[in-house]
Amino acid sequence: MYKDTGTLGGLLVVAVAHALALAAAVALASGASGGHVNPAVTFGVLVGRRISFARAVLYWAAQLLGAVLAAALLRIISGGVRPMGFTLGHGIHERHALLLEVVMTFGLMYTVYATAVDRNRGGNVGTIAPIAIGFVLGANILAGGPFDGAAMNPARAFGPALVGWTWRHHWVYWVGPLIGAGLAGALYEFVMTEQPEEPAAAARRELPVPAQDY
Repeated sequence: MYKDTGTLGGLLVVAVAHALALAAAVALASGASGGHVNPAVTFGVLVGRRISFARAVLYWAAQLLGAVLAAALLRIISGGVRPMGFTLGHGIHERHALLLEVVMTFGLMYTVYATAVDRNRGGNVGTIAPIAIGFVLGANILAGGPFDGAAMNPARAFGPALVGWTWRHHWVYWVGPLIGAGLAGALYEFVMTEQPEEPAAAARRELPVPAQDY
């Protein structure tokens, strides 16, 4: 995916650029749609029952369409150069890339939940969400970029794959991020988040304790 990541400087530039771009996109879109910008993030939030399935489908359609249009625009302004798409590094098997995508997307999705989705934490955590999410993305690209491109986003893989018509290993960049985001969403929502008490249970807890005869 990244032609110039053979050097540390090239990889660093790519990581910083992606981190800043994602932070800006999340900050700009958070008020309208939560700033998902990623089908895997939308899936993780759906698993946590924070959005409806119908809304998730609309988000997925918009994300994939945006990715295709961006890749097509890039091909036009580059004089017809086909997008390279994501590829596996030398010696990296699909199962290795799949596990890497699961782990990286899990960390990204957990950060999204902890800073942007969970409103019960109090304070101003949500205001730093774009920065935290961007930092995690950049760190993951630095760590995983040389191995499989560090997609963490099916839309990022789909746009260049469709416009450049390069589908080799493409399934990895769907299955891995969706598994990682789904696991993170389920873990945070059903394990880390305090579940609201049922009204009947709360009412029983508030009843006065009857007097006891001794």
